[in-house]
Amino acid sequence: MLAAQVHNRRLILLERPQPRVRPGWALVRVRLAGICNTDLEILHGYHNSYGTLGHEFVGEVAACGGRGAERSRAERQWLSRRVVGEINITCSALGMRRRCDFCRRGLIRHCARRRVLGIAGHDGAFAEYLTLPIENLHALPAGIPDDCAVFTEPLAAACRIVEQVAVTAGRPAAVRGVRVAVLGDGKLGQLIVRALAASGARVTLFGRHRNKLELAAGRRIATVLLERRASPKSAVRGAQFPFVVDATGSGAGLQQAVELTEPCGTLVVKSTFHGAARVESWPVVVNELTVVGSRCGPFERALALLRSGRVDPRPLISRVFPLAAAPRAIREARAPGVLKVLLKP
Repeated sequence: MLAAQVHNRRLILLERPQPRVRPGWALVRVRLAGICNTDLEILHGYHNSYGTLGHEFVGEVAACGGRGAERSRAERQWLSRRVVGEINITCSALGMRRRCDFCRRGLIRHCARRRVLGIAGHDGAFAEYLTLPIENLHALPAGIPDDCAVFTEPLAAACRIVEQVAVTAGRPAAVRGVRVAVLGDGKLGQLIVRALAASGARVTLFGRHRNKLELAAGRRIATVLLERRASPKSAVRGAQFPFVVDATGSGAGLQQAVELTEPCGTLVVKSTFHGAARVESWPVVVNELTVVGSRCGPFERALALLRSGRVDPRPLISRVFPLAAAPRAIREARAPGVLKVLLKP
């Protein structure tokens, strides 16, 4: 099969054998894969990752592992079904007899021994086939087309915010009606504002690209175009927000997010990037901010939003490339003004 792998911070194409399928796992034929900012940061050296990139995908189960009755049961349930998959591979799926402390506490996304699809220790979706534990798979309803389904993983990450800020500073019940600022009008920021708006929040998206902001305008989403070198706080004449989400993917954006968060407010950090961020800590202390790191989220909620049509991510697609053109697709994904670039094996 064809696969796109990281080599010396470059993406190269290789012919590789199809991966072997262990018991309790599935072989998935990739139908579409999305290029994420994390993929671009890995190519800059983030996480010292290696192997086949890609963790956003929609695919079709081509085979199930195991023998005899176990394999037959799995194939009856999964063979030929369209699926998306959670990216964290945990103790149980790796065959560990004794589960780690995090898995025993139900924090399986933080499994101490985890491997992460396309990021850490397990080959990803920039290939014709991948393998995942069956327990990681989610069957797709017929009403969700491939070009929507490929957004499930990042939309789930956006939905995680609603889980995490359920009660803050005496405010009960999710973020309904609360003012939320999202910094960053890129791929993830676009999904975050849609997920928060669907939860009833009053969302303002700050960005530096007029065309991107226009995609989010309306839908209970206000937008603020930031001029070059302008800070978000100055753009709203000193106003601050009780909830702020940093999705800029930069250290400078994180500092701006701190400045935009009101006293006793909550700052949710979604950015992952290679390198260190220079952030003044005194506003966090003096203003008594709550800082929340946020990563993977609930696939069930993401699929419900896609199925209902309350979130339609297809306007975010900039281009679709064949897998054989993956290096060119990466260059396109890095270009200014580009949103989601997809790969089609």
